[in-house]
Amino acid sequence: MSRLRFVGFDVHAESITVAVAEASGEVRSLGKIANREECIRKLLKKLGPVEQLRCCYEAGPTGYVLYWQLTKLGVECAVIAPSLVPKKPGDRVKTDRRDAEKLARSHRSGDLTAVWVPDPEHEALRDLVRAREAAKKDQTRARHRLSKFLLRHGRRPGEGVRAWTQKHWQWVQSEVQFGPAAQQVVLVDYRHEVEHCGSRLQRLEKAIQEAVQAAPAAMRAVIEGLQGLRGVGEITAATIISEVGQLSHFATARQLMGYSGAVASEESSGERVRQGGITKTGNGHLRRVVVEAAWAYRHGPAIGSTLRKRQEKVSAEVLEICWKAQQRLHGRYRKLLGRGKNQQQTIVALARELLGFIWAIGVAVESKMQARPPAPGWSRTGT
Repeated sequence: MSRLRFVGFDVHAESITVAVAEASGEVRSLGKIANREECIRKLLKKLGPVEQLRCCYEAGPTGYVLYWQLTKLGVECAVIAPSLVPKKPGDRVKTDRRDAEKLARSHRSGDLTAVWVPDPEHEALRDLVRAREAAKKDQTRARHRLSKFLLRHGRRPGEGVRAWTQKHWQWVQSEVQFGPAAQQVVLVDYRHEVEHCGSRLQRLEKAIQEAVQAAPAAMRAVIEGLQGLRGVGEITAATIISEVGQLSHFATARQLMGYSGAVASEESSGERVRQGGITKTGNGHLRRVVVEAAWAYRHGPAIGSTLRKRQEKVSAEVLEICWKAQQRLHGRYRKLLGRGKNQQQTIVALARELLGFIWAIGVAVESKMQARPPAPGWSRTGT
């Protein structure tokens, strides 16, 4: 153990700044290299035997390419959560060299928190899910541009026509016209953009459905199990699994809640204990879809036709968890509102508890799949 060397990388698109922390205590900078695989190979040869190296770098826009390159060469590597890197309150100087040295030093002392690193196949599903999320945001922006344009000119649909229903879109296409040519060009362009975003969204959702069907059996089983929950459709379930991976990796449901950033912040000193809003220091994609799903629990426990169809492939054990979730979360919704909490606070609280039921379903399904051999795209490393 005394011969281990802890290496910190500050990674950018074209360069990597390197620092090493010796087990004896010395921390020194090794300078900057190009972010190219051949340069990384040359560096590792200078650093010594790969089994003695412990490398790390912060998660960022360069993704996991460096992680895959290092692990392929037999080097143990950790991708670090940037928001959880220790920082001295009085430290006001930030350079690539100092960042690399801090990573190496903190990695040696065990103060860093690693993130889950998906393999290429699993990351492909996550990229697809996030592309669909981006398309949904683009559709919302396009709809807002068109609706505000119509509002500025006093164009309103008939009484009782809700925005972006089929009747509303028929009204926009057939009845809304402008006399001035310039305004008519704007209307046509805005309508075209809304149609384009809609078709793009449909293509991506179809691709997600196909990807889920082609996924490994263990992953597909968990996605089907999660759809037994109210408010959790195929897209939501696929998003949860693509962002979290194997749910049984979390020892408790509270760990999953913390990973989502939906837990309350706290500032305590002595006898004073003060809790604030949620930390948001977690996976924002996971937190968003779970909060959206939590809105379904405003309504009393019930099983509609859509949910009943989704539950056809779900085991009796998972069905029991899903029904318990409906009863628990709706009761919690009414109780929190009765205590004076506003609706947004209440829904976030429901989302946090919903993650507990998601964890329970994931653990139940994955325990049944353990007898089967592991499949590509269903591995989890890091913490």
